[in-house]
Amino acid sequence: MLEALVIVLLALWLLGVATSYTMGGLIHVLVVIALVVLIYRLVRGRPVR
Repeated sequence: MLEALVIVLLALWLLGVATSYTMGGLIHVLVVIALVVLIYRLVRGRPVR
């Protein structure tokens, strides 16, 4: 579930960067959330697929 969330958030961020449409920084907030989830997974010792 968390892997899917990371993938979706990163895809939305890349879409925002590619189209130069950031909606007031919302895309950057999504990237931060994706990175936090990724770091959480690494700290817990579960492999990231």
